[in-house]
Amino acid sequence: MFNYKIPKIEHPECMFEGGKACRYIVTWQEAHSEFYKKIRNLTSVFLFITILAASFIFPKALITLLPASLFIILLLTLFSSNLEKKELQLGIENLREGVDQLMEQININYNNALLVNEISLAFGKQINIDRILSDAIYVLEKRLDYDRGVLLLANKNKTEIVFKTGFGYSFEQYNILKDAGFHLDRPDSKGPFIVSFKKQQPILVNDISEIEASLSSHSLEFAKKMETKSFICCPIVYENKAIGILAVDNIKTKRPLQQSDLNIVMGIANVIGLSLNNAMLFEAREAQFKSIIKTLAASIDARDFLTAGHSEKVAEYSVGICREIGMPPDYIEMIRVAALLHDYGKIGIDDSILKKNGLLSDEERNLIKSHAEKTQTILKQINFEGIYKEIPDIAAYHHEKIDGSGYPKGLKGEQIPLGSKIIAVADFFEAITSKRHYRDAMSLDKAFFLLMEKRGMHFDENVVDAFIRYYEKNGSNGQDL
Repeated sequence: MFNYKIPKIEHPECMFEGGKACRYIVTWQEAHSEFYKKIRNLTSVFLFITILAASFIFPKALITLLPASLFIILLLTLFSSNLEKKELQLGIENLREGVDQLMEQININYNNALLVNEISLAFGKQINIDRILSDAIYVLEKRLDYDRGVLLLANKNKTEIVFKTGFGYSFEQYNILKDAGFHLDRPDSKGPFIVSFKKQQPILVNDISEIEASLSSHSLEFAKKMETKSFICCPIVYENKAIGILAVDNIKTKRPLQQSDLNIVMGIANVIGLSLNNAMLFEAREAQFKSIIKTLAASIDARDFLTAGHSEKVAEYSVGICREIGMPPDYIEMIRVAALLHDYGKIGIDDSILKKNGLLSDEERNLIKSHAEKTQTILKQINFEGIYKEIPDIAAYHHEKIDGSGYPKGLKGEQIPLGSKIIAVADFFEAITSKRHYRDAMSLDKAFFLLMEKRGMHFDENVVDAFIRYYEKNGSNGQDL
């Protein structure tokens, strides 16, 4: 049954093409040497019977018949043995070629595994969806052997697959992809993207004419416009939920797509799915965090209509100062959050004091000042992580002054965190230019005069200068400063 010839392998049913399982039929062609061995054996039996019969009827014929029979048997044996050796040599060559191909495939698989691992490490550090998509397309274009690639994601309602990014397409084809409607909510949609997404199965096609019968007229028209010939389409799946489609194809390269290509694209699709899910969770967490912070800040401002929006305005000014100074994005975001919460300790101060029209007594003034320490105490109960751990102190020290005359700690100069210095300037300017129960809003000219007067004494010089630059660009609304 098993010999040195290369077996014929048929694959009539494939699970990647809609089958319930992968089924293979392996057959071997009988070797020619085996055929001649059978003839030799049958001939030997025939001659033996003939010689046996002749020994009784024509005893003298044995002298001639026996050598002739032995010669025929020897000739057939030599011929079949020689043929077997040639077949064996051919089998060895086939085996050597198979080993070489196997080693080549092992190297391909190893390199693909390294590539997927490299992609996993790169994507694992990303928490931005757009960056993940751009990195994925860059890898597909630069590291893999495909002419074109495209990434599509399902919308929030899972009614449509939407184009996100791609490479290798013409300007017209990009526009077609952007405008194309890959509808998930239409039962008659039978395009490869839709089928792959819904069934969560990859599709490999080397000749699109093979599947034309299963495509709708709309899908065929789309394929013609895209000049599609062969392609691989893989679902991007995470925890049994499809979230998008990754597809690659060749239109210039004549190399046929193989199972190894499908494996590598599937591997990359899985990594993209994990990374996208992590990014989506992070974005949802970040949005939730921001909404909570905004609600906390609004809860303080809402106690008094005159201070409504104060915290948001201070945060806006603080971010403007940070950008003028050239702070990194993560530090700017931390300062923004601290600015939103800088007055949160006032939640422990009675309205009768906060909204008092007249002058405050010394006791009332001290109670107002206590809001800084109350802010620090409350915010330290929040589980801030990373750079956000600085928020409680930065928010609490926004009333500290360069000369040490501030509160709650009486810090001086470099003892005061830079974030606190930034919020101090933003808070001071917003407060004096807004109406309060005990006074009217101050004019911009007077406000900037006071700010410059306290520059270097109460407020950091560089921070004041940065705020003025920011306000001249964004906050003056055409008024002279």
